[in-house]
Amino acid sequence: MRGRSDGGKKKPVIVLVCIAAVVLVFVYLFFGSSNHGASAIEYGRKLGLTGDDDVTKKDEASSTSFYVDDDANGFTPRSFPVCDDRHSELIPCLDRNLIYQMRLKLDLSLMEHYERHCPPPERRFNCLIPPPPGYKVPIKWPKSRDEVWKVNIPHTHLAHEKSDQNWMVVKGDKINFPGGGTHFHYGADKYIASMANMLNFPNNILNNGGRLRTFLDVGCGVASFGGYLLASDIMTMSLAPNDVHQNQIQFALERGIPAYLGVLGTKRLPYPSRSFELAHCSRCRIDWLQRDGILLLELDRVLRPGGYFAYSSPEAYAQDEEDLRIWREMSALVERMCWTIAAKRNQTVIWQKPMTNDCYQEREPGTQPPLCNSDSDPDAVYGVNMEACISQYSEHDHKTKGSGLAPWPARLTSPPPRLADFGYSADMFEKDTETWRRRVDAYWDLLTPVIQSDTVRNIMDMKANMGSFAAALNDKDVWVMNVVPEDGPNTLKLIYDRGLMGAVHSWCEAFSTYPRTYDLLHAWDIISDVKKRGCSAEDLLLEMDRILRPSGFILIRDKQSVVDLVKKYLKALHWEAVETKAASDSDHDSDVILIVQKKLWLTSESLRDLE
Repeated sequence: MRGRSDGGKKKPVIVLVCIAAVVLVFVYLFFGSSNHGASAIEYGRKLGLTGDDDVTKKDEASSTSFYVDDDANGFTPRSFPVCDDRHSELIPCLDRNLIYQMRLKLDLSLMEHYERHCPPPERRFNCLIPPPPGYKVPIKWPKSRDEVWKVNIPHTHLAHEKSDQNWMVVKGDKINFPGGGTHFHYGADKYIASMANMLNFPNNILNNGGRLRTFLDVGCGVASFGGYLLASDIMTMSLAPNDVHQNQIQFALERGIPAYLGVLGTKRLPYPSRSFELAHCSRCRIDWLQRDGILLLELDRVLRPGGYFAYSSPEAYAQDEEDLRIWREMSALVERMCWTIAAKRNQTVIWQKPMTNDCYQEREPGTQPPLCNSDSDPDAVYGVNMEACISQYSEHDHKTKGSGLAPWPARLTSPPPRLADFGYSADMFEKDTETWRRRVDAYWDLLTPVIQSDTVRNIMDMKANMGSFAAALNDKDVWVMNVVPEDGPNTLKLIYDRGLMGAVHSWCEAFSTYPRTYDLLHAWDIISDVKKRGCSAEDLLLEMDRILRPSGFILIRDKQSVVDLVKKYLKALHWEAVETKAASDSDHDSDVILIVQKKLWLTSESLRDLE
């Protein structure tokens, strides 16, 4: 009877609590979502085509959620919701919050938490990423190498943390980049000239007459090393994780310097073997001795025959017991890897990789690290684990004592030796180069009325094939991230052999970059390809919107049905059609070119900040 009596007293209380909870949820959903919607899609100043400087406010009712209109061809989106402001720098596959929410069991000592972990479909953000309050169109190249708008990347902690190293300095409404780094406080230009002098290169120019063209900078900071190398016709893939130095890659891309979010952890870097002439680490805080030297062996995999590893770190010069121990063990490791010291001065040592397989074949049996198995493909990279072994050269590279590449700029148009790996002929390569030269000329004819010479700097070719689209842009002051889809021929090694750069990627997932980092996207058949794989075209369009800068452009070259699909989404994505034209020079009779521009829009919070 006591239990019954207590239950009778509690029941009305529980019922009242439940009713109150339901009412509160209803009030929150009704008023909360309305307020969010009102702040979601209120336009800022429109740039580019319209020249309309008036601030336009969209109908609040249309922006509270995802709406559709039903037509003869199915559902057409009227608008997408806008993500919360705290997601203005969202990188879906490098989202630390996702790791916590999904309770992924990762080994932090192996840097797995900095590797890619993509959300399943039910956890994706199907909304538009808002710009930060007060966002401005980025400063144009080449001025952007040295300064960016503070409001675009409102993070100044690096300026304070690295104030003695001249990484960056806050000056009024801008952030300046004096060109310093952790190991070159007085400027990357002097440091680069010193490295060239160490190697006895003519005129202290590190490209050595065009023989050195593609570099990898590991732990790059804000990429001043790569930024200053551009003056020497050297393309550098500046690589860093989204770690305690948050936004360093975002700063690099805002400056107009090639960069990519990545880490030496457990997975191979998304670059094929023999891609770089030089790898660089300036106090990159990497334990090169861990796991039998597996990280150093990953650098070995991506270095060309005769390639260099420039290492600036206390271990190279300090005399305390711990640094001396690391230096001895690292020296022994690289000796077993057949590397030799090319130069050593002050705080920097430069090792060189062998030109042939001779040293590998002369090692004593059982020497560690071992040679990779013959069935191990050194070019398989997407989601592939690193291996603690040495990749030998191909028979061609061994016989020619090197990669056989022409110096830059001749290598851009010279048929790469690795064409034979795909059964491609030199004639096919030359025809592809000429075809894309004509196509790029046609693109620029269409873009000329709406762009200036400095409108575009960071470009992405979403399906790069042999890199001929990028090659055709060589006379323009731009750089191209050449993306090779992971489910097709791995032609990225041909792209690197041309002196260009890029990464392997699956467009069923988000790319490893910050929002608002590219001025122009080239989408050749990529939407069709994604649909064939059973992935969402809508997700891809939202991803393209995420990585495209406000007022940036997309060149879509695809079937008429795909172009029609994209046109349905223009209003929802706040894109504007610039030009639609049949592709006269096409692989398919039905191909159409659609050029769209992303409008600049701001949330109501941003507008209030401007006021």
